[in-house]
Amino acid sequence: MLHAVIPAGGSGTRLWPLSRAGNPKFLHPLTGTAQTLLQATVSRLEHICPLSDIMVVTGVAHAAAVARQLPDLPERNIVVEPSPRDSCAAIGLAAALIARQDPQAIMGSFPGDHLVRDTSRLVEVLEQAAAGAKQGLLMTVGITPTHPETGYGYLECGEGLDWPVRRVDQFKEKPSHAVATQYLESGRYLWNAGMFVWRVDVFLAELQRQQPSLHDGLMRIVAAWDTDRDTVMGEIWPTLTKISIDYAVMEGAAAAGLVATVPGDFGWTDVGDFHAVAEALPADEFGNVLVGDDKSDVVLHDVTGSIIVPQSGRLVAALGVSEIIVVDTPDAVLVCRRDRAQDVKHLVDELKNRGDHRV
Repeated sequence: MLHAVIPAGGSGTRLWPLSRAGNPKFLHPLTGTAQTLLQATVSRLEHICPLSDIMVVTGVAHAAAVARQLPDLPERNIVVEPSPRDSCAAIGLAAALIARQDPQAIMGSFPGDHLVRDTSRLVEVLEQAAAGAKQGLLMTVGITPTHPETGYGYLECGEGLDWPVRRVDQFKEKPSHAVATQYLESGRYLWNAGMFVWRVDVFLAELQRQQPSLHDGLMRIVAAWDTDRDTVMGEIWPTLTKISIDYAVMEGAAAAGLVATVPGDFGWTDVGDFHAVAEALPADEFGNVLVGDDKSDVVLHDVTGSIIVPQSGRLVAALGVSEIIVVDTPDAVLVCRRDRAQDVKHLVDELKNRGDHRV
């Protein structure tokens, strides 16, 4: 159906200390199975396209781990970026590489750190998105909201096009609870899943219109891909604008009437914090979630609604507490209330300010 691109970057600061800059969340098994998030992403994308048409864009620090986790993925399909330049450069590079082979190819971009429970339903949604992309629209996959979530961005939908495709009028930042409640009640908003489907020529034309220097830099890199890639990449990549795909292209394209969405309901979770991890995994009779295969390292008594992540080999014991998160790793322990899961990133910011390497 399409070429699939997986941007695999970031450090997952809300999942610290499990997720670190050198060992980010997509490399961890948080799916309830032995598969890592990245492996699970590739597995479901194989229902859409052959492995030869799946590309992973990742950083130098993670390339070896990605190759180990995906031994059947062709080596050429692991594209290594020398330094983080945010999602637009990564996705734009992938689009330009695909366009070399087929200028009108349909490309999908799918984060490597999300969970999807209903793959067959995802495939149906992507077929609808690909049909919109063939008509020249930059397509997104929107998730039908089930509650007023403050941790996600939103898509404000406008007129209906070919059912079930709807125009996207605006991209909205993460809202307050009151605003998220208004979004939910209006019926005009979907969660922004960060999944995109488009014809590569249409996307690259928009990238050139809105971010000409970024577009031109990527074109120069791709022109040297088979000859002097390392030299040209080393020269140009650090100069590329560091900007997300939403800010760089999608918001401006929506204002120009070029963006549409397909509502999806396929058991999607953005594994953004420990609360989200727990929501995606089975709980015991007391509402506690133990993340990992070895439950023998945990002893709980009179504990409810809590999340325990034993990763150090030490025994983790808890007594008479509720709604807390405990993450035990060899060099750091996190304890916080479950309703503060989104705020874990503040601890990472503080450690960075101190110059602490344990991030």
